[in-house]
Amino acid sequence: MSRDLLKLEPLEADWYARSTLDVAHELLGKILFVKTKQGLTAGRIVETEAYRSDDPASHSSRGKTPRASIMFGDPGIAYVYFIYGMYEMLNFVTEPHGDAGAVLIRGVEPVLGEELMRKRRKTARTAHDLTGGPGKLCRAMGIEMKHNGASLLGPEIWVAAPDQSASDLKAEKVRVSPRIGISEGQDRLWRFYLAENKFVSRSPMNQRSKPFRSR
Repeated sequence: MSRDLLKLEPLEADWYARSTLDVAHELLGKILFVKTKQGLTAGRIVETEAYRSDDPASHSSRGKTPRASIMFGDPGIAYVYFIYGMYEMLNFVTEPHGDAGAVLIRGVEPVLGEELMRKRRKTARTAHDLTGGPGKLCRAMGIEMKHNGASLLGPEIWVAAPDQSASDLKAEKVRVSPRIGISEGQDRLWRFYLAENKFVSRSPMNQRSKPFRSR
């Protein structure tokens, strides 16, 4: 499987220049690659959250602040920020230039370089604890603040589309729920995840989820 993954071409920047909600949903099942000096890792995206400028929970809701200005820029760029004094958070900038949007990558299933991930996450006791959360996956895959503004077309970070015929990508297996860890915008079901995948966040929001329905 690893050789097949390495043959995949990165998604084009235009793929991200669309509705943030569509991108957040369609990222499920895509493969995130991160290449560092230590080696190459890859994970299948299983959980995302969407954020837009018309959203009170978004960094962009207050306009082009120093931190959020990147969300108004070119799509297909990594937006990385630091939280709780210990975790990086990886987002993908979406929407056409000038319209703010980003998708937070909340969970991935390791498919390449798991040994390197475990070296970086020595405290991980279970498979879920390795990359089942936005801060955990950044630590496992080597995402750092220096990656803020990096292109999602490579050479350090890129996303590719494998065969999308997997059974858990069928509509009935995709769930939507309120986003995790926010105090505003909780009425919006803008969190997307693959039901029954063990790398999805274990959150009370899972109890408030609904099956995904195409808009």
